[in-house]
Amino acid sequence: KPELAAVIGAERFLKEIEVTANLQHPNILPLYDSGEADSFLYYVMPYVEGEALRDKLSREKQLSVDDTVEIAKSVAAALQYAHERDVIHRDIKPENILLQSGQALVADFGIALAVSKAGGTRLTETGLSLGTPHYMSPEQATAEKDLTNRSDIYSLGAVLYEMLTGSPPHVGSSVQQIIMKIVTDEARPVTELRKSVPPHVAAATAKALEKLAADRYESAAKFAEALTNPAFKLPTTLPSPARRAHGPWNWLSMATTGVTVVAVGIALFALLRAEPGMPVSRHRITLWAMETPAPGSLPSVAAIAADGSAIVFADTTAGRRQLWLKERDRIEATPLAGTVDATGPVFSPDGAWIGFVQNRELKKMPRAGGSAIRLADSVERSPPGAWLDDGTIVYAKGRFDLVRISDAGGKSETIATIVDTGDHVFTLLTPLPGARGVLFSACLATCEVWVLDLRSGDVRPLVEDGYRAWYVPTGHLLYVRHDGGVLAARFDLGTLTLRSAPVPLLDGIRTPDLLVSPSGTLLYVSGSAGQNRFEVVWVDRSGAVTPVDPDWGTVILAPDGGLALSPDGTRIALSLGEQPDIWVKQLPTGPASRLTFEGTWNYRPAWTLDGRSVTYLSDGPDRVGRVGLDVWTKRVDGRGPAERLLDWEKAIWAHAWSRDGRWLVFYDLASSPENRDIYAWRVGVDSVPAPLLSTRFNETAPSISPDGRWLAYVSNESGREEVYVRPFPNVGDGNWQVSLDGGGEPKWAHSGRGAKPDDGGPGGYRSNVRRGGATVALRHWSTHLAERSVRLRLPGVRCGPRRSALSHGTSLGSVQ
Repeated sequence: KPELAAVIGAERFLKEIEVTANLQHPNILPLYDSGEADSFLYYVMPYVEGEALRDKLSREKQLSVDDTVEIAKSVAAALQYAHERDVIHRDIKPENILLQSGQALVADFGIALAVSKAGGTRLTETGLSLGTPHYMSPEQATAEKDLTNRSDIYSLGAVLYEMLTGSPPHVGSSVQQIIMKIVTDEARPVTELRKSVPPHVAAATAKALEKLAADRYESAAKFAEALTNPAFKLPTTLPSPARRAHGPWNWLSMATTGVTVVAVGIALFALLRAEPGMPVSRHRITLWAMETPAPGSLPSVAAIAADGSAIVFADTTAGRRQLWLKERDRIEATPLAGTVDATGPVFSPDGAWIGFVQNRELKKMPRAGGSAIRLADSVERSPPGAWLDDGTIVYAKGRFDLVRISDAGGKSETIATIVDTGDHVFTLLTPLPGARGVLFSACLATCEVWVLDLRSGDVRPLVEDGYRAWYVPTGHLLYVRHDGGVLAARFDLGTLTLRSAPVPLLDGIRTPDLLVSPSGTLLYVSGSAGQNRFEVVWVDRSGAVTPVDPDWGTVILAPDGGLALSPDGTRIALSLGEQPDIWVKQLPTGPASRLTFEGTWNYRPAWTLDGRSVTYLSDGPDRVGRVGLDVWTKRVDGRGPAERLLDWEKAIWAHAWSRDGRWLVFYDLASSPENRDIYAWRVGVDSVPAPLLSTRFNETAPSISPDGRWLAYVSNESGREEVYVRPFPNVGDGNWQVSLDGGGEPKWAHSGRGAKPDDGGPGGYRSNVRRGGATVALRHWSTHLAERSVRLRLPGVRCGPRRSALSHGTSLGSVQ
């Protein structure tokens, strides 16, 4: 790489490479020559008749145990020889292990070390990495300067793990995600993935992959010895109290739901200016690992103290949401009394108080514990807002008002009303120092970062592609984009304007799951670029899971985009992509074809009864700048253009058809999140939709039974979301609650056969869906259990229903 050669310099590199050229071992590919030609640095190795281990793995996926052990022993012998001469490889991976006539040869030996020594401190400035993420040891992944021979032993252990199981110990959609897993996650035992592996080989592999270098083998020779010793085993250990408390779903949730949160004291000062970095502080917690989930993105369920010393987050106990506090110097988080059903936590600037929203009231309570104090009511959004260092809190009220109140309580004051911005919704507030102003997000189809000047009262956009922003003491504005990239730009507190072009800091952050404290500590969920990657699978009555199409791989599902199985079960329609379109996949192994080309946002597909067309929600080609989506339809064979079925001023969402095609029901997304109503529209009869179910509560997710006599929907009238059933269309003739401990997204089975209970309501069943550590409660009001259901899951995750299978055609759009 010319850029690497420019940094390290030819003379320095060639001097260092001479040291590695002296390595002479049967399992080390020697260096014949090195030099410089026309400004390019080169080195010469002998040609190998054979293939790289990577080629063999790509072809065979998993190797026999005997072949695996022999290859590992040969590589260990090469490492032992080099380590005795103080040479560390630093990049052991299948690409650098060559196979010739059954003999393993290690290539590129010492190249990484030569580059590192030659490059010195300048190497890090290039952003070039030494080593391959999947095979890096934890100490190499965290950029420790002085690596020992035990780092190579870890890398060989990772290669051994892949030869046995078919994949490295830790995988992810980005480099950052892989590194985070290497540092924080335990690899699954080899024998869980391949039962035929002998116990001593599995134990030897596990010891090589220990997080702490001191817990690994002291030498590569010891590693090779353990691989051939049938009596080798690891010391017996007891599970930690935390793991016993949460059971087997604790760590599975970290791998599946993407809500494992690691708060790292990022050295923003070191990244943004040449000053000594701040000390690193790490927390590791698992959100939503308990019986039922506390859903929501980090801004609504978590907060971090200004100095990074504590995290407060929402989780559930006995089925009820509650706030928990995790201090830096404590191993376990503790529940905060009096915070049942609370959300939107926020720390005061001095860290002594925790604010939150409970029953639409803004409250605060001492961090050390005590009674909550009510500050304001009619708070409709969470998080509650920006806690300024002048002792006031600014929060959003309704869709367009920003309100300010003293943190001691008293009368609130509307400080900004914004009505001329194309129906943007304002949320995700963060404070500027000295009570200078407030940063917030203005969202319609996408989000922008805006700023409120508290001196002049002016409100204006600041960053076009930004989901949320924070000010950090280095004088920078830090913000996260929709693609998961985190950037920083110099920011003038006097004029509230950007003073430089943005500089990228991180990527792979799951938008909007990023929080930043004034000290520069980040609390985040990794996996932005692939945050909505799922595998589509069949789940049968016994809970067995099989891919819908093994060759399809993973798909990027649009957030809350939905999927639908055709009436004959031969096709799936689903909303894919960052700017989603509707695609139709032919089952079992047919292609996936794009159906929609009009508009920017296409969501929530639903099949017509004859299976010839798909209806969906879209902004269409002419709704740019208007709030909400219209109902469109298009033939799946592609003949003819898309047709708009319903053009309405409100924001249609989660639409459902009656089987005879006469009724369309949906709810209004644009209204208050606490008071949404269900509407009905009779095709060819009604000029505009009419309210079907309108109460002072929140009614969403309507679904009509196959016989057209019943309406299932979700309401919060009990204090939390539950599934209810009413007669249809005469919804005032009865009401039955059918879920017991929370539910959402009801879908009817196709047949609708079954008996009725004594109270006169339709028969039904319920099922819980385990999703990682979370139990996502879905209540499916059905009178017939279909044989198979379509379900989305994160790649590599085992899943199955907790009590019974899902009903045919279940959508998991709202629990991505």
